[in-house]
Amino acid sequence: MVLKNKRLTAIISTVVLLLLIPLTAMQFTNEVNWSFRDFIAAALLLLGTGLAIELVLRKVSKKQNRFVLLFIILVLLFVTWVELAVGIFGTPFAGS
Repeated sequence: MVLKNKRLTAIISTVVLLLLIPLTAMQFTNEVNWSFRDFIAAALLLLGTGLAIELVLRKVSKKQNRFVLLFIILVLLFVTWVELAVGIFGTPFAGS
C-alpha cells in the first residue's frame, strides 16, 4: 500500500513541477502567455497520463504488453498536446 501512495505522490508532484515551468516563464517573458484554462487543460492531460500509466503498471504483468500500452499512452499525450498547442490537424478542439 505504501508503494502505491508513493507513486501517486510522485505523479502529482511531477505534474505540479511541470506546471511550474510555464508559470515561472510567464514571470520573466511575454512569450509565454498561459491562461487559467491552459493550466487546467495541461494539468488534466498530465494527471490523466500519469494515472493511466499507473493503471497499466498495476494491472498489466506481461512486459511486452506494458511497453506497447505505455507507448500508446505517451503518443496520445503528445498528439493531443501538439494539437492543442499548434493545431496540426485543424480540429475545432484546437480552436481552429
